[in-house]
Amino acid sequence: MSPTLAVKGKESGTARILGSGTSGVAELLIFHPVDTIAKRLMSNKAKNVSLSGLSPIIFRDYATAPLGRKLLSLFPGLGYAAGYKVSQRIYKFGGQPWINDVLSKNYKTNFTNVFGERKGKMMMQATSGSLTGIGEVVLLPLDALKIKRQVNPEAFRGRGVVRIFLEEGTTLYRGWGWTIARNAPGSFALFGASAVTKDYVLGVSDYSKATWTQNFVASVAGAVASITVAAPLDTIKTRIQNANFEQKTSGVTVIRDLLREEGASALFKGLTPKVRPRHALVMSSR
Repeated sequence: MSPTLAVKGKESGTARILGSGTSGVAELLIFHPVDTIAKRLMSNKAKNVSLSGLSPIIFRDYATAPLGRKLLSLFPGLGYAAGYKVSQRIYKFGGQPWINDVLSKNYKTNFTNVFGERKGKMMMQATSGSLTGIGEVVLLPLDALKIKRQVNPEAFRGRGVVRIFLEEGTTLYRGWGWTIARNAPGSFALFGASAVTKDYVLGVSDYSKATWTQNFVASVAGAVASITVAAPLDTIKTRIQNANFEQKTSGVTVIRDLLREEGASALFKGLTPKVRPRHALVMSSR
């Protein structure tokens, strides 16, 4: 028997979409510079960079410019980021509750039998998050273009978005396997850790009744767990996507070169700026 899809959640689909879209815009405006810093740190292949050496990596040609110009240099690819982030947040944070509703309606007994009632509910939250994360790969072209603008703008060679889509086609999906490998555990940790925090730490059994503060605290825990778990694969994915369009680099090659030239700790480059309340802002605004 196929799963029932006509699910009536406790929150309307319109509210979920509008809330996720609005928070996506807020996230974009506040955190895009931080995302640019993280992407540039992940793409940097130098080993043991000193604090004084960070400025040329982060600000590039504007390392010695006035502060205002430095900050403006952290907004490349904002247009692609807008399309990607807003679409991603509407899909992810609007879709995860819907998938969780479907799992709860059709497979709650299975989860309860395997994990118990309390842990089964948390596992459904985490599993629905993971499934949502896997589907997020459809948005990969916008993510790839955003990263190239942030790290390797020369790759565009003056071409606009329409011409790039027409000329590059499926090459914009390079790294799709690594993206899925990153998103599945990352989204599992994001929604799973949030549910664990609500249930075990804050004592919230009905997640839909959590207050804004409880959602924020749980979301911070979920964000830290998600970013930390996904960091190594995110570094690999970013290095695949920041290359020139004609340059095809496999993830295995990226890992081999990174471990040989930079060491295993390089897999966590950019982790510090990424561990911020970005997901908390989005999830608590749903």
